[in-house]
Amino acid sequence: MNKSTTGLIALALGTIGMNLAVAEDKPAEDVRWKSKATAGLTLQKGNSDTILATAQILSERKWQMNEISLGADGSYGENNGAQNVGSAGAFGQYNRLFSERLFGYFRADFLHDAIADIDYRVTLSPGAGYYFIKNKEMQLRGEFGPGLVFEKLGGEKSTYMTLRFAEDYNWQINERARIYQSADFQPRVEDFGDYVFNFKVGVSTEITKAVSLETYLLDTFRSKPAANREKNDVKLVAGLGYKF
Repeated sequence: MNKSTTGLIALALGTIGMNLAVAEDKPAEDVRWKSKATAGLTLQKGNSDTILATAQILSERKWQMNEISLGADGSYGENNGAQNVGSAGAFGQYNRLFSERLFGYFRADFLHDAIADIDYRVTLSPGAGYYFIKNKEMQLRGEFGPGLVFEKLGGEKSTYMTLRFAEDYNWQINERARIYQSADFQPRVEDFGDYVFNFKVGVSTEITKAVSLETYLLDTFRSKPAANREKNDVKLVAGLGYKF
């Protein structure tokens, strides 16, 4: 083995050693699931006996060029012994980033609302999205794609195509306070006058590192609801959240 070969081997081994040392010093990517459960309860006794209970859980995981978000929520209410609130929902979304800001996604949503006479509404939606703002303090993204809906509304089953226009905004004001907002508009392809619009805005304020005060507004507008049902449902929720 000549001196040149020996020198190249030594240089290669030295480079590998330096890379390993750097890799050891570099902190491992945090790919853990981050979750928060929120619950709220309202009780009223006297001239009116009212109970309203809400619960929500959200989880997300981000690693390399992947993002996963999962969520579920439910609410139940009675007024003078008669049920006036009863809904359950869930969603899952996977994003695959093609660059720092551009991504493709697949999303699935489920909704049951006894009061609105929705036995079930399942929506499957692939599409594309883009982060218009993306930093530690603020994120704003938009999404667009087609959707396929399986629904039983007012006792009638139907399957149809929709379009999905959505946006999602988060602003970490400081270490303890965060504002978040999201909206999506889903018109029926063959009849743009038949659509669903969902809007959410909320404030999260940390009490401790694990416990927070959660206040948010949910608004769902259905242009063509079931017979004898209102088009608009608004819900204002205040409760405690727990991160884990």
